[in-house]
Amino acid sequence: MKKVRIPIQVLVYPVRKTNNEWEYLMLKRIISRGGVWQGVTGAPEGNETIAEGAKRELYEETGYSSFTLIKTDVYYIIPMEDRWKEIYPENTKEIPEYLFIAKINEPGPPQIDPIEHDGWKWCSYEDAMDLLSWEDNKSALKFVHKFLRKEK
Repeated sequence: MKKVRIPIQVLVYPVRKTNNEWEYLMLKRIISRGGVWQGVTGAPEGNETIAEGAKRELYEETGYSSFTLIKTDVYYIIPMEDRWKEIYPENTKEIPEYLFIAKINEPGPPQIDPIEHDGWKWCSYEDAMDLLSWEDNKSALKFVHKFLRKEK
């Protein structure tokens, strides 16, 4: 029996401050998963809340366990695509994706999962924007950047 995903997604942008500037962790999906650069993405499992799903996904995809997770009010809708129909409940038409910010509190590189990603980069806001493919991801990163600039 195939595992059916909950039709909810999370997008987590890991961030850290270096030399008084915010850096953003971008992960590169393996080719069979699109080969695109993005933040941490995934879905809650079982009875997890979206925040619990975001924490677990962040740990699974980066290995970071010391972080401050911030749930934003930002979300957007991803229209269902035919290629995903087998992994979501029948009649799913759209998938909301909720945005989180994770302030990483530990040094060192991420420990990426080679089943999902084959590259990573800590980069400036401008470089991160250049790596992203999807407008929703760019809008979300723009929100994160503005949010972080307001903080002291």
